[in-house]
Amino acid sequence: MIRRWSPPGIGPPIGPYSHLAVAPPGLSTVAIAGQIGTRPDGKLVGVDAESQTRQALANLGSVLAAAGGGPRHLLRLFAMVAGREHLPGYRAGLTGWLSTWFPGGDFPVQSLILVAGLARPEIVVEVEATAAVPLRAPGTD
Repeated sequence: MIRRWSPPGIGPPIGPYSHLAVAPPGLSTVAIAGQIGTRPDGKLVGVDAESQTRQALANLGSVLAAAGGGPRHLLRLFAMVAGREHLPGYRAGLTGWLSTWFPGGDFPVQSLILVAGLARPEIVVEVEATAAVPLRAPGTD
């Protein structure tokens, strides 16, 4: 399966992530577009970062499942948060998700940036990912 680790010779991660993730042969790399906190009907779950983060990560789980994978297939998460004031809410939403999906602490690679804004003013969190999922036989998409 995917190997995740933080090599010696550099500082430890400053949060719940690994510095490296490598997929073994036989998996397909999947790029997942930025997920936001919208329900299946397209409506935003709320204006706060915590609820948007939880929904964005739930959406990420749905997209992973559609690609034939799950949390264990994640290589990388990349989060964009619209302003420092939303960091506590983002972290609260992320922490619960990480403890559920990665109880052993084998976290994917992660990056986080603060941005001035996202696609719409009411969106305060967006999370994109890269995963490595089992190859599917042709015609099974």
